[in-house]
Amino acid sequence: MKTQDRQDEASPPARRDAMAVIARADGDALRRLWAEAGFEELAELVRGPETGLVMLRGRMGGGGAAFNLGEATVTRATVRLATGEVGHAYALGRDRDKVRIAATVDALWQRPQSRDRVEDRIVAPLRAAGAAADDERRRETAATKVDFFTMVRGED
Repeated sequence: MKTQDRQDEASPPARRDAMAVIARADGDALRRLWAEAGFEELAELVRGPETGLVMLRGRMGGGGAAFNLGEATVTRATVRLATGEVGHAYALGRDRDKVRIAATVDALWQRPQSRDRVEDRIVAPLRAAGAAADDERRRETAATKVDFFTMVRGED
């Protein structure tokens, strides 16, 4: 097996992780990082951006019968770079510009010569911002924690 084949097999989880970070990111933060990164590649829209609904399903206790919980708004887009890479993006909400940029980032991430630049200038800062927001949420939650204890009373 060639080294390139092994790298291609290893990249889907890394690509999935990068796109998960972008999908959870704030649209304004993604737009700012995109502008600062200065990518000059033009992407042709293949599909979208388009907005629709998806059904959310749940299970009681994690193992019960599935039931329809409700609907969520999702926006998706697909783009193609001039070099042939096709990028896809889905995100909760109606931010069409965010999803278009995310699809372009996905296409650029697939191109080996631009992957490191995408990781350094867009994915890593978004990942750090997400981790900081998670830490802040944990601190706020920990501040509301109540420790209950029982005092034993009675005759020995």
